[in-house]
Amino acid sequence: MTAYRLFLSVDIVALFIALYFFFAGISDGSVSSFNIVLWLAVLGGLTAVVGVGYGLKTRGRTSVGAAVLAVVAIPAILGGLFFLSILIAQPRWN
Repeated sequence: MTAYRLFLSVDIVALFIALYFFFAGISDGSVSSFNIVLWLAVLGGLTAVVGVGYGLKTRGRTSVGAAVLAVVAIPAILGGLFFLSILIAQPRWN
């Protein structure tokens, strides 16, 4: 149950971050008719993962829902840890 809550919260944060970049891209023009299909596919996939994971939990299949949510949550957690390590270590890139 703890893993499910963690994965769900990480997936929702990842979805909100993707939505932020989508709307920021619409406002500055970098999301155009050329790549809107890719953006909608990514946003639809993230929404589907969150929806399916939550739907499985409401049907009593928490472990399967956690496994579905882990598909997005584990790479998001690893990416967040990577950026956190860059902020803490402040490496020289030259």
